[in-house]
Amino acid sequence: MKFIDTFMNGEQGLFKHKTLTPMQKLTLQFVVVGLVYYLIVVIEGMLMRIHLVDPSLIIPGAMTSDAQYFAIMTAHPLVGIFGSSYSIVLGAFLFLVPFLMKKPLWSFKMAQWTLWLIAVGTFIFWIAGFISHYSPLYTLYWPLPADFSQFSDWGGAFFILGIALVMVGTLLYVFNIFKTIAYRPKGHDDQPRGVLRSALGFKKIRNADNSYYVPTPVAAIARGTVDTLLNAGIITFTGVLILIYMIGNIVGHSLEKTAVDALLYKNWFWWGLDLIADGLVLIFVAGTWYLLATLISGKKIFMEKWARMALLVEMIVSWFVWSHHLMSDQAQPAFLKIFSGEMLTAFELITQGLAFFVTLATLWSARPLKMTNPLKFLLGGLAGFALAVPAGIMQADLGLNRILHNTQWIVGPHVHVAVLVGLTMTLYAAIYFLLPILTNGAKLYSQKLANFHFWAHLLGGVGMGAFMGMAGLKGMLRRVVYHNGEFNLYMILAALAGTLLLLAFLAFFYNIVMTVGLKGVLGIFAPSKLDKDKLLPDAEA
Repeated sequence: MKFIDTFMNGEQGLFKHKTLTPMQKLTLQFVVVGLVYYLIVVIEGMLMRIHLVDPSLIIPGAMTSDAQYFAIMTAHPLVGIFGSSYSIVLGAFLFLVPFLMKKPLWSFKMAQWTLWLIAVGTFIFWIAGFISHYSPLYTLYWPLPADFSQFSDWGGAFFILGIALVMVGTLLYVFNIFKTIAYRPKGHDDQPRGVLRSALGFKKIRNADNSYYVPTPVAAIARGTVDTLLNAGIITFTGVLILIYMIGNIVGHSLEKTAVDALLYKNWFWWGLDLIADGLVLIFVAGTWYLLATLISGKKIFMEKWARMALLVEMIVSWFVWSHHLMSDQAQPAFLKIFSGEMLTAFELITQGLAFFVTLATLWSARPLKMTNPLKFLLGGLAGFALAVPAGIMQADLGLNRILHNTQWIVGPHVHVAVLVGLTMTLYAAIYFLLPILTNGAKLYSQKLANFHFWAHLLGGVGMGAFMGMAGLKGMLRRVVYHNGEFNLYMILAALAGTLLLLAFLAFFYNIVMTVGLKGVLGIFAPSKLDKDKLLPDAEA
């Protein structure tokens, strides 16, 4: 009976004793949507791992051929980035910016539109690829995305439509965040002018106690949001370009002979996409580290002035490093390969290294610290980037890039370790910390499950990245299915590590559901009356 009561109502009968504010519920909705899409990503990742081990194995409705494999590979990173990470990150920031600045969100309804545009858009492009096998891979190099001899024009059109909806939702988030930082609501008549410029790093505004008027985590969110804006604009334009070709073919007016310069397109595309990987992620992650470090330690950010300066430098550097994705492209100008691809990319090791040092120094200043779940996962996230960032800098070398670029090394030690260990464990740290705030103090159902979640995810993420990297060093190319079993040992070991990741997530998800209860999960999506004075959680939360 206790198990049934806990499953239905949560560890403390959540939602029985205190009603959540609309902002708390909306943030939890973002998190739930993000976690559902993360589950899809993990499951599809395991399907791809299995296919690489035995391409002849047919899984009805899931993995039926190489074409299905490449279709899943195309949507897989995009579902992870937009459906999962964007949902969790943007939802958390829409909560944290007003929470830290002690004023309501500028537009609650706009935040709701952001959630559902991202959720629905992700579903559309995911299902379009899954059904139609639309698979130009996530690079979408011209003219591949509009090659009608290979792909369904209808599948491609819906795929791009889904991406467009996500971008519209993202643009609404950008506008909402900037307006929330800048606007002066009732009761904030003492807010100084130029708050947004201060958040972006172009003006200094301090309080009477000499602290920054705009908290450093909010400054990080603002600067990362600049890259989010640029990325959304570029990806939207790119999607519209591809969509025009798709629709033209559908209505019988082919545009295949229309000239689009492939090299210019690749530089444009990678400039936009790299703003996520090397700008948005690094800035947002650094800001989250600073926030968690101060909340966990109770101390001010160590070397806060330098930390804020590094955030500004990272934002500017992120606009100019895209060429490291094109270092093996023979047509790419040598100047861009060396200046953008090598020299400027090296700055990211400095800025991220400084963020790493500042976070650890802030935690060190408060020792001894209790090894709580947020602290464990924060340290795990730091470890992930400590492994993945140097791996990326290694790739940004003209000589090594010739060897590593088109191999499993890129997607193993660099991409998967950065995303699965660095980014995801940082997000888990934030979720564990915010859970009692968003649920009015709900107690975690099982600490043992949380411990298993930590170790299984850490070992699974590092292990999968390492085994993929080993295969890459042996010559295994990415985006290639080997039917001769040449790299089976590494792929089997990577699949076992991936299994740990799946088990870790299931343990975490079960733990959260048992904490808040089934009624609690369903209650998150129940409509509630909007009261502008109750957009923030109660003070005691």
